[in-house]
Amino acid sequence: MVGDVPVGGGAPVSVQSMTNTDTSDERATLEQIEALARIGCEIARVAVPDDASAAALPSICKRSPIPVIADIHFDYRLALAAVDAGVHGLRVNPGTLGGGGRVEEVARAVREARIPVRIGVNAGSMEKEIVRQYGGATAEAMFASAMKEARMFEDHGVTQIKLSLKASDVPRTVQAYRLAARECDYPLHLGITEAGTRFAGSVRSAVGIGALLLQGIGDTIRISLSGDPLPEVRTGWEILKAVGLRDRGITVISCPTCARAADDVARMAEAVEADLADRIETAHIAVMGCTVNGPGECRDADVGVFARGGGRWLLYRSGEHAGEITVREPADLIEVIRRVLDQKSGAADEE
Repeated sequence: MVGDVPVGGGAPVSVQSMTNTDTSDERATLEQIEALARIGCEIARVAVPDDASAAALPSICKRSPIPVIADIHFDYRLALAAVDAGVHGLRVNPGTLGGGGRVEEVARAVREARIPVRIGVNAGSMEKEIVRQYGGATAEAMFASAMKEARMFEDHGVTQIKLSLKASDVPRTVQAYRLAARECDYPLHLGITEAGTRFAGSVRSAVGIGALLLQGIGDTIRISLSGDPLPEVRTGWEILKAVGLRDRGITVISCPTCARAADDVARMAEAVEADLADRIETAHIAVMGCTVNGPGECRDADVGVFARGGGRWLLYRSGEHAGEITVREPADLIEVIRRVLDQKSGAADEE
């Protein structure tokens, strides 16, 4: 359990993200966590690089709407301070925490606090001894590093352990997670580390994380993208929806467009998707460009529209034809779709 969020044991795959504010700035960090929570983030991780950040944790943990995990590197004393501050979990890296008595002290703290620890192995920051032993930061080396650290925590009575084995390339990451899934039964936190910019990183994450989830591997996910963390959460949910594991919020499908398209479908669909991103109810919206696939896709959607030309669009509601509407600008379409969704939500509330 990470706070009130179950991880592993058949629980739904949860979506995580990490703040990029200065953690010592309580207000900014809480505002970002709240923004992440509003769009579906279920667990937030914060970096704790110094004493000032650790000092801000009690307030952050108390006021956060979702569980908070402290990300610790180099200084084990910050891990102890984070536990004292009331964090809901720790993330430590065996390549940066150090061994011996440091691990023992951290293990004692999390055991007494009854919080989980994630042993997060990154290919770029592994223990030099293991890298030499395996001839590089291979998938096998990553798994060996994770198991070495897990055994150290288990030897000190810690049983709530998660593993992550991340590289910046997809094949090595997938290989490492497959090895972990085959050889142990710890819950697995999936991700492609340093995945890159929003576009490239989303593609790499979708390929790697999606492939593993489709094989039944993985219990919680974090999409690592450079910049604003909100797209990480949206991408994570899209991946879970794409592999059929969870459904939350609005899903917009649209045709790729061709010479048959009777309107600027791309502009319309992008505007609809952006405008409805704040809605948390589950609904499927089809924005189609012509009569080839338009009627069929619209019948399968909660709300469907397809262009007939000259600003005329046909509207479908819950699979039934509901008339023709006039659409000159994206705002016209958005207004109709929002009205239909509001009516559906009102009917559901009355039931």
